[in-house]
Amino acid sequence: MNEIIFFGSNKYPKLIQNETEIITKPIQFKFENENENENEKQIKQISSSYFSTIFLFKNGKAIEYLNEKDSKQNPSKIQIENIQKVSVGEQNEAILTKEGNVFAKGNIINPKNPKEFINISSLIEDKNDKVIKDIASGEHSIYLLTSNQNVYGIGLNQYCQLGLDSKTLEKTEKPILMMKNVSKIFSGNSSNHVFLLNSNQELFGCGSNFYDQLGLGNSMESTLKKLTKIQNIPKGKIIDIQCGLFHSVMLIENENENENENENENPKRKLYSCGDWKYNGFDSRGIISKFTEMRSFFFGNNDILDFSVGNSHTLILTTNGKMFGFGNNYSGELGTGNTEFQRGVIQIELPKLRFNEDISNYHLSCGFDRTFIYYSPSFSNLEEDLIKLFRRKEFCDISFKTENGEIIEAHKLILKYRLKDENENQIEKLQEIISKKSIKESNQLFEMIYSNRIINPKLYSEIKEIINSNEKIEETMKRIYLNENENEKDFIIERKEKQYKFPKLILIMRSELYRGMFLSVTEDKSNKVRDYSELSNKSFQIFEYWIYSNQIKEEIQITQEIINEIQIGIDYFQLNQTNPNLFDLLINKFKNQKTEQDPEKEEKEEKEEKKNCLIF
Repeated sequence: MNEIIFFGSNKYPKLIQNETEIITKPIQFKFENENENENEKQIKQISSSYFSTIFLFKNGKAIEYLNEKDSKQNPSKIQIENIQKVSVGEQNEAILTKEGNVFAKGNIINPKNPKEFINISSLIEDKNDKVIKDIASGEHSIYLLTSNQNVYGIGLNQYCQLGLDSKTLEKTEKPILMMKNVSKIFSGNSSNHVFLLNSNQELFGCGSNFYDQLGLGNSMESTLKKLTKIQNIPKGKIIDIQCGLFHSVMLIENENENENENENENPKRKLYSCGDWKYNGFDSRGIISKFTEMRSFFFGNNDILDFSVGNSHTLILTTNGKMFGFGNNYSGELGTGNTEFQRGVIQIELPKLRFNEDISNYHLSCGFDRTFIYYSPSFSNLEEDLIKLFRRKEFCDISFKTENGEIIEAHKLILKYRLKDENENQIEKLQEIISKKSIKESNQLFEMIYSNRIINPKLYSEIKEIINSNEKIEETMKRIYLNENENEKDFIIERKEKQYKFPKLILIMRSELYRGMFLSVTEDKSNKVRDYSELSNKSFQIFEYWIYSNQIKEEIQITQEIINEIQIGIDYFQLNQTNPNLFDLLINKFKNQKTEQDPEKEEKEEKEEKKNCLIF
């Protein structure tokens, strides 16, 4: 389920072979190999600069398009696994892995072999500071934020963008410590300045300031030689800052200014800009020396969903699906259909989007002189927790052998639901596939099956809806599933002296009773309950299968006794009746079975059935 819209420069590298070098109107971007599995190319992020563009996919793999002179093949696969984030500068590329390593390449980073990725995080001298949680690239530099909230810089320092006087340090091939106690780093693919935000929401900056792009306010400093606190920052929470060569744009989330406003309303997000008048969007001659609000009349009452800054252009996407932009348009990077420069903010015709009803999952990414609009549905970290959960031994009841005879265990119930087949054929086919794969390839295959990438993602959408509806639930989920105590993750149901382990996450999602139990401050810490003894074996099988899949097994024969039993369970455990709910599924299946047995009795028995059944 992908969509990528592209416009702007189509050279250095050439991204679409059969198109002109300048694309002024948005067009659909498609990868060259149309035969590859689309699910393998679910976009997570796009990062682009002048000479290269990297596409990162949700499976942790990435491909890059390079300048034709530098590449024999476009695109080429990046030979790094488990990629979390990519960041491309004009003269460098940086890749952050899920393990916290950063691989980078470029003339300054690796002068002996600038086309080869090297692990720059391993070059940090402090052994306790080698785990990286975020990265950002400037034109000639890369910034690393460690898990200990320290920031390191590497690359050129000709504009003091590493926080030191360039006379003292011209460049470095090893990361140097710039600042401690940092929560976020902000730079740009063609910028020579950087912003660092500490945990107290204090903003610091250094580097090039020829056009007041650091927002200091009438500063005489054309180059800020050391990290300096930026004064007069707008009130509110800084969400993002993106830097161009001549200007900077800041996204602020303001608290409700009016005490009478509805507390449940979302905080207003506003944009602020500073820098060269030709590129900051204000259409007024002169320098905007400090971060100044881009007044709401530019966008009407539309809240800001996303924005992105290239070398000298900016694009903005609002929550009602409108697109605005300003700045350079020499290569058609504003998508207006021409190459006319746009000083002030203008509304740009947004192309027809495939998933327009889900506009909140669209993102903007501006390269040096090109722009991408891409669809990337976000999932919470709980998705990964579910994968790990379903891979645990407690849920394994079927084994598979790899090509080397290694054993992988799997949850048969989950596999049947995921593979959408009630017979053994699909599982037999899966065994045949696994028998020809390595343990690593097999693990990747199972993770793809468990993570719902190849079927209807209903389970995750339900979880996401619950999480978004209540902050306390999200905190509890993280406490349950990130806690080292394994006993807190599962809930044991004892029935007729037999134990069944259910993930607490699934039970919270399905049952109001369990949700209240697990989220209560005064909850009983016991992980056992014995309240299912009244259910027959068949009824319990139905209940268990529905808990996981929200479906009823095809081969199960429904009787009036089963419907009555399940009704008691629904009422007692306050099951969340999603659509279709369990009781409706039972009734429909019961009707269909009776119709197949004796179609003429259906209408006659319908009234009798309503008398016997209390519909939930």
